[in-house]
Amino acid sequence: MITLNDYLYSGDTVLRILQKYSRDLEQVAKLEQNEVDLVHCDFLIQIKDMLEHNEFLTVQSQKLREFYMFMAKEYPFLAFTFKGRIKSLIRAEEKFNGYIVEYIYDYYARHCHFPTMGEIKKRLDCFRDLIAYRIVISLPQCHLKEGQDRETEEIRYLYKIANALPDFMKQRGFRVESAYGIKPGRTDLLEERIRPYYRDYISNEGEYGYRSLHITFYDETAKCFMEVQLRTKAMDDNAEIGPANHLGYEKRQENERARRDVIPLGECRCFDEAYERGMRLQQLELEKLDVNMFSAANNSLINDGCGLYRGRLILPYEHLSRFQSDLS
Repeated sequence: MITLNDYLYSGDTVLRILQKYSRDLEQVAKLEQNEVDLVHCDFLIQIKDMLEHNEFLTVQSQKLREFYMFMAKEYPFLAFTFKGRIKSLIRAEEKFNGYIVEYIYDYYARHCHFPTMGEIKKRLDCFRDLIAYRIVISLPQCHLKEGQDRETEEIRYLYKIANALPDFMKQRGFRVESAYGIKPGRTDLLEERIRPYYRDYISNEGEYGYRSLHITFYDETAKCFMEVQLRTKAMDDNAEIGPANHLGYEKRQENERARRDVIPLGECRCFDEAYERGMRLQQLELEKLDVNMFSAANNSLINDGCGLYRGRLILPYEHLSRFQSDLS
């Protein structure tokens, strides 16, 4: 079985790794008539094309910059940051195989038999966040009125921004995508007409306290999907450096091992291969990888300048930040 791990130690660039991995995977998939691995190849090629032909990102992020200017005018008392990234190679590979493992496990638990190849392929047609932008807001303490709770006020403003975003982006050539009923909003702060578009992890708090609003757009000019996440600074801290980032790691590994126990080796080849690829990625010794622009002292101290592990920053301005103002 071919895995991404096999290509991370030879000194190749990320693009060369993607070329070799997708090429070899496709050859074996055609030989073995493995339809899921052919979908896997298409997914890898999509990432490669995005990295090679990324001129559209300048235009795309410029339109996000217009929303930044809108927020600066509409909410002059808020501090906020805009960031953008392309999902990194390792994270994308983890997610692809994780979807397979999770879907087959859940399907088997419900139906006591495995899904068809067509059903698995349909489940994999769900990647909308290879490109993602994040808007993080904060209400400075000096702008709180007496008796106001900071978290309550920040969440109120976050939903106001969420209500304005879809129409703003539609006017600039983006199509708003349905959230397909995943994590629907359970708050009146989100307008009813807007609710079908958002996955609301604030009113439906995720594991380890993860909170955020997620919305997906299709860029009609670049012909690609992109996701926008909206968070307060406290939510972002929890996701990036708090329990939602760190404490869940061991728990996720336990969950993966539990799924392996339920579905014995050899019962479902598609599950077996996705599970093995995912487990191997978790066991990577990052300091031993030899990929251009990437270096790691250990699994925690990492300098990822190539989009291999954490992600590639894509806003041409690096990021857009409006810090605390001194409005009275």
